[in-house]
Formats: sequence, structure tokens, C-alpha cells
Amino acid sequence: MFNVLTVSSEDIIHHLKLSQQLPMILEGIATQKAIAEAATNAGMTVELEELQQTADAIRLSHNLRRTEDTWQWLQKQGLSLDQFEEMVYTTVLSAKLMQHLCADKVEPFFATHQLDYAQIVLYEVILDDADLALELFYALQEGELNFHDVAHQYIQEPELRRSGGYRGLLQRSDLKPEISAAVFAATPPQILKPILTAKGAHLILVEEIIQPQLDATMRYKIMSDLFAAWVKQNTKPVELAH
Repeated sequence: MFNVLTVSSEDIIHHLKLSQQLPMILEGIATQKAIAEAATNAGMTVELEELQQTADAIRLSHNLRRTEDTWQWLQKQGLSLDQFEEMVYTTVLSAKLMQHLCADKVEPFFATHQLDYAQIVLYEVILDDADLALELFYALQEGELNFHDVAHQYIQEPELRRSGGYRGLLQRSDLKPEISAAVFAATPPQILKPILTAKGAHLILVEEIIQPQLDATMRYKIMSDLFAAWVKQNTKPVELAH
């Protein structure tokens, strides 16, 4: 039979301090209180159906399809049924407050910041030697090499090399200003003349520029960004009570 280790609240707080997680926990508490206060001031209520739908979604996200699985999960998380219901209530309230505060701001924000949400598909090789980068650029322009060959030969990181230097779907904010200015001005598919930064000479293939559409996914992202900004502005500083 295994011995059970018992820890106190003081042990938990001490560990959070040592692991440098306490500020994040305190910020989360302050955020929850700010949301609750704003929802109360707005006269918001939560319907039973909303709670049930959210509880079902949470269980589904954790693959808790049976009642027994749910009870085991609650025990593992150290949650009582009342605390689980409180978590569900907080989740619903937060979503409703976000909708209340931000829904009508999405379209004006998108119209003003549309360029910030454009995405780019690019491949990149970073070289230490600027002269070599320029030489490779001209060879690519002349069709003497293809970008995959350059990536396979000069990228050291295995996964990035295997993908041919593919960087994924990126936004302006994901790139250094000197690089974003060049890639978003490109006419895909286009290989850019090497761009010099502190990291080296960037040899870049711009494959595609994807113009943003205000679909459901984009609408939710903007609303989430606006709500995060509201939370940051309205969350009070917090400290641990002694």
C-alpha cells in the first residue's frame, strides 16, 4: 500500500513562489474578480441552459463521456462538484461579458487594422555569410537552384530542414519590422533579395499572401484580443494577504 503525502495550503503557496508561478496565479484571481464585478454592474445573468451547454463542452474537451470518468477527473483536479459548477459559471460569465463589451467593436476594429491580420506563407533560410546569401539568391533567380535544395543544404535544424524552411502562417506581428515590410510588399511567389538582421542574412521565398476575411474565426479572434485588452486595463494590482 502506498503512503499518501499530505500538503498544506502553505506548502502550495511556498511551491508557487519558488516556481515563480505565484504572480500568474494572482493575476488570474484579479482577472476573475474584475470580470465578476463588471458582469454584476452590467446586470448580467446566466441561464441554466448556458451552464449545461458549457459543462458538456468542458467534459467533452477532457473526453469525460461517462459519469465515472467525470468524478475521477474532478478528484484528480481536487475539485468538488460545487467548485466545478463555479468554474462553469465563471466560464459562461466571461464569454457573455466579452460579447457584451466587444461584439459591436469588432467590425470597426477590423476595418482599421485589417492589414495587421493579413497572413503570409513563407520559407526562410538564414545564413551567416551575406555574400553567400546574395550568390544563392542570384542562382535561385536564374533557376540554377531551387529553394528546397538551398534549405536542405544550409539549414542546420533537422525539422526545419525537412520542411524546406517552411515558417508556417505568419502575421506582421510575428516578423521583425524590416522583414515584414519586405515580405508583405512582395508579389508571390517571389524570392526576396537577402535581408540583413542581427541573426544573419535572410533568404526568403514568399509563397502566398492571404488577405483576411471577417469570418466567424476572425471575429472571435478580434473579440478575444479586445477583451484581453479590456481585462488588462481593468484588472487591479493584487498582492497576497498575510
